[in-house]
Amino acid sequence: MIHIIYYIILIYFLLGGVGFYFINRKKEYDIARKNNLKFVTYFFIINIIFFSIVINPVVFRYLSVLIIGVGMYELFRLFHQSGYRHKRFYFFSVLFYVMLSTGFVLFGTLQKELILFSFIVLSIFDSFSQITGQLWGRKKLFPKISPNKTWGGFIGGGIIAIGSAFLLKNLFTGTKLELLILTLGIVVFAFAGDLTASFYKRKFNVKDYSNLIPGHGGFLDRFESLIAASAWVAFCVYVLKF
Repeated sequence: MIHIIYYIILIYFLLGGVGFYFINRKKEYDIARKNNLKFVTYFFIINIIFFSIVINPVVFRYLSVLIIGVGMYELFRLFHQSGYRHKRFYFFSVLFYVMLSTGFVLFGTLQKELILFSFIVLSIFDSFSQITGQLWGRKKLFPKISPNKTWGGFIGGGIIAIGSAFLLKNLFTGTKLELLILTLGIVVFAFAGDLTASFYKRKFNVKDYSNLIPGHGGFLDRFESLIAASAWVAFCVYVLKF
């Protein structure tokens, strides 16, 4: 079963690669090169997390702690670089981040199949919201906070993620309604997490959190959607009793 799921992921990445080809062929060389680097780096990140879940979820829990710790460092880094401006905003942001991170840690204690299901759905939404947004996105959602996010990207990525969730329903033991609610929440929380991380950067007038990941704007730039979506899944299991 797991090897079939991995083949499905590879097919999605192949489709994503085709999408990026059509996106990059009209871009300037430097922009296209950065997009390609981002895509390749993302591929390796997905594989590392995928196999950490499949081989032993304990490894994924260690990765979760690493992601949380580096993310906390990046939040403080921007606060420090600003000369400790916006103190209330910073401390509220840290409190919010700790709440989501708690959910992220609890997410790592769930059944392996549910962790895998949630991670794959999130990754599909993350990837295809960018691809469909760049191909067909016209109307921007929040131009002052995150100018690259469009209705086309959000809707396109959401539709593909929801359709994929039903293809992966064997990993989920709940009802079809619960699967739909869980998936919709993953999409919304992933988008909200990404948007919130962008808002934090705008507050401190920076483009990137750090240059720790090639082609990305830092750990939080890559993992904020995972942290937020994972908190939603943990909430569904521990509170809503899915």
